[in-house]
Amino acid sequence: MREYLSDADEILEEVLERLVSKAENASAAVVHNASEMVHRSKDAMKNGVHQASEMVHSGVHKANEMVHTKVHQASEMVHNGVGKASEMALTKVHQAEELAKDVYERLRNWKACHYEVLPDWLRDNEHLHFGHRPELKSFAECFRSIFRIHTETGNIWTHLIGFVAFVVVTVVFYVRPLCATCQLDIQLSEKLIFLCFFVGAILCLACSTLFHTVSCHSEFVSAVFSRLDYAGIAFLIVGSIIPWLYYGFYCQPYARVTYMAAVVVLGLATVGLTMWERFNTPNYRVFRTSVFVSLGGVSVVPCLHYCMQNGLEASVAEASMHCTAIMAALYLTGALLYAARIPERFLPGKCDIWFHSHQIFHVLVIAAAFVHYHGISEMAMYRYSKAHQ
Repeated sequence: MREYLSDADEILEEVLERLVSKAENASAAVVHNASEMVHRSKDAMKNGVHQASEMVHSGVHKANEMVHTKVHQASEMVHNGVGKASEMALTKVHQAEELAKDVYERLRNWKACHYEVLPDWLRDNEHLHFGHRPELKSFAECFRSIFRIHTETGNIWTHLIGFVAFVVVTVVFYVRPLCATCQLDIQLSEKLIFLCFFVGAILCLACSTLFHTVSCHSEFVSAVFSRLDYAGIAFLIVGSIIPWLYYGFYCQPYARVTYMAAVVVLGLATVGLTMWERFNTPNYRVFRTSVFVSLGGVSVVPCLHYCMQNGLEASVAEASMHCTAIMAALYLTGALLYAARIPERFLPGKCDIWFHSHQIFHVLVIAAAFVHYHGISEMAMYRYSKAHQ
């Protein structure tokens, strides 16, 4: 029995030793495996970090390359653009130089000539001997002649400057009616009344400028634009009378409408008369002057009517009769000088370019128009001040 018990103890000890040995081996294997896994994880992390670092470096390198490429492309585009702009600028400068040379050559190609060599349709004033433009078949040549010195230079520029001046005055009037410090809300009818004067003056000056510019183009063109010039004079006379009648007979509508209708009818009749072929000929110069003086003289009737009705003092204070008288004197003086060809009649060949009768007439027309504008403005101010009392 004891022997069995002793064998059992030995067997148990042996079993226990085996179990302990196996457990130690298994534990060592687990620890080894865990250590290997940790080592592998570290290697994997190192590889991942290295790969990520390489990817970042590669991305930064590619980004730098792209940035450098774009900068280089942009630099080339700017350089090309600057080069093209410089080429275009040089081309434009060259074209401008060629144009200036062409204009200069064209302006230099024709020469002013003597009155005796002009065609019959260009002979208007025998007292102006030299400095006339020859026949210019091109409208461009006619307009380029504005910048040359000849017998029509003063005629063109006096009314061209007057045209620009009246356009400016018209704009200023409709921005600030009557005066810069007045805050007047004038009615539409008053604006239209002043518009009659402004349109008449602007049309007259514009048509005159065009006629004197292209009168040397051809006989047909000269005839057409001379009729426009004469029609413009009629428009100016009618447009000047209407505002004076409107404010002068402000409280007398029947008299106002009657006079206005008569003036308009006579103005249209004058325009119709200017279409007559002989009206434009030099032999009818005195007749032309008489027609326009007569049209302007129609205003004498309402002026006398007003003076007889209200007295001279009231006519000056309320109807600006002094401005009307100055305007009439300026128009008449210019018309008489134009018809009589003074001063060139007494100074033949001395006033060919400057200070001949037609130029003086133009200056007096512009002066008379501005005097009349001042007069009708005073009449309008008087009516508005009276209405607000």
